Amino acid sequence: MADDGGAVVLYDGNIVSTDNSKKNPSQNSFSIKVGLAQMLRGGVIFEVSEPQQAKIAESAGACCISVAVDAGNLRGIGRMVDPSLIKEIKRAVSSIPIIAKARVGHFVEAQILESIGADYVDESELLSVADEENFINKHNFRVPFVCGARDLGEALRRIREGAAMIRTQGDLSGSGNIGQTVGNVRKIMGHIRILNNMDDDEVFTFAKKIGAPYDLVAQTKQMGRLPVVHFASGGIHTPADVALMIQLGCDGVFIGPEVFDGPDPYKRVRAIVEAVRNYNDPVVLAEASSALSDAMAGLNINDNRVVEPPPVTILVIPFLTRS
Repeated sequence: MADDGGAVVLYDGNIVSTDNSKKNPSQNSFSIKVGLAQMLRGGVIFEVSEPQQAKIAESAGACCISVAVDAGNLRGIGRMVDPSLIKEIKRAVSSIPIIAKARVGHFVEAQILESIGADYVDESELLSVADEENFINKHNFRVPFVCGARDLGEALRRIREGAAMIRTQGDLSGSGNIGQTVGNVRKIMGHIRILNNMDDDEVFTFAKKIGAPYDLVAQTKQMGRLPVVHFASGGIHTPADVALMIQLGCDGVFIGPEVFDGPDPYKRVRAIVEAVRNYNDPVVLAEASSALSDAMAGLNINDNRVVEPPPVTILVIPFLTRS
């Protein structure tokens, strides 16, 4: 196996890595980063935009919080958030790690986020792209990186670059359309099932077809899953949405900041946490989903449509003249 990124295999919960982490003692090895990401497995990551939301997420049982970018800024150039906001949120919470977003390819933003104490860095496609050709070399950082992917080849390429967590991304507009997320998760899981049934000689061709490193493709076949933690994001708003993603094979979910809108955000956040913990129990899911209709009513795909005015009927009455 190549040692530019190493490979991580999980045996009975123990991490075994092929990478050589002694080359630079100032950097955490890839296996350590993957181990830190494993701590989030089976949890919910909430996107927050202010300290009060972070406190709600922490008290409701979130495994991590991600500092969201102001939606208004996304109409122009989406950049990393103000570092002072991240520091303020870190002071507001006591026992929960923080993910901060950097633009794709913008390694200086990642350096800044690492220096101010972000626990994870998300190289996010939700922001404007800083480098059209190159992603960040994530092996140069101590903190674990989260990267988005829409298919198996893309996921394994990000892992080779040093991503310790893969986020299968669906809807990017915040419309509440979970269909894209479901489709991308099913695509990745379907390719893994196909890979599991392949002869070892066929793996070379499959790796070339999806544009992924052969050693990581072979490792995925051996493990029957992605080599790192796999979350889903985009259009996930209800407890049922959360349980759907986990039953499809994801390790956890990202929830957008819309969940904090409304009169009782704690109730909605807590219901989603309960759903990920009891994703296979319809009785618990039914209870978690109860009395949330008002809170979730605005989170649907039709919110962004343009409502056309009703047609106006004009009656034309001929002008009669006396002959």
